[in-house]
Amino acid sequence: MDTKHADQPFGVLDHLDVAVVHLFSGPYVTVGTERREVPEGSKQLLAFVALRRRRVERRQAAGALWPCGDEERAAGNLRSALWRLRRAGISVLTADKWSLALNGDVLVDLHLTEQWATRLIGGTPTGCDLAVSPSVADALDLLPGFYEDWVIIERERVRQRILHALEALSQILATAGRFADAIEAAMLATSAEPLRESAQRALIKAHIAEGNLTEARRSYYAYHDLVHRELGVVPSTDLSTGLGILPRRPRLAVRGRVPLARQAAPIS
Repeated sequence: MDTKHADQPFGVLDHLDVAVVHLFSGPYVTVGTERREVPEGSKQLLAFVALRRRRVERRQAAGALWPCGDEERAAGNLRSALWRLRRAGISVLTADKWSLALNGDVLVDLHLTEQWATRLIGGTPTGCDLAVSPSVADALDLLPGFYEDWVIIERERVRQRILHALEALSQILATAGRFADAIEAAMLATSAEPLRESAQRALIKAHIAEGNLTEARRSYYAYHDLVHRELGVVPSTDLSTGLGILPRRPRLAVRGRVPLARQAAPIS
């Protein structure tokens, strides 16, 4: 993959002068600002090769994508998928008699996003990495509509990676005094997974760093009620004590109702 664009935020992918395979909200291909739709019969093949990040044997691809039927028929389906790509003007794959691979100058939004996440999680971000891009939300939904095992496993792996990156981004931005961006990054994570305690912790810490203790308590209590309602538990003790959040005061009983503080385990 061409690494000269590795530090570019994925929000500018459509403006690069190279072919880009989009797997988030895709698959489709862009060349500059031109979008090229992938033929329906070729989508799985393009996604399968792009996810592998390496040369793939034709027999492996054909067997994984067309498991029903014999090898000869699967090989024929693969040839048809390649022909449809070329007919649509999408020349991003190189194929020989034995294998398939992406062309060396083709970028993939997934690969660039993973590089972004790795730098944030590792604490080595570039200036471009600190932009809170709305396209991060799309990156949490890899290949929507695909339900094959090889997609589902990768989708969850990438989702976890991006959530960790957003939490790290929030902390970096809060430390830099960019509180509004820190809160937005944390809220992207909490919106994607409201029950994720580490994401809620990042949001609460961003509020505290800005000096908004009321907002921090409001976020904590909202999360407390959510996990109690959905899971029948309360947040871990360190979320409240470690961040300096006071325990919830018992609510007054109304018409014989048991206060929430008596229903749930107390927060120490």
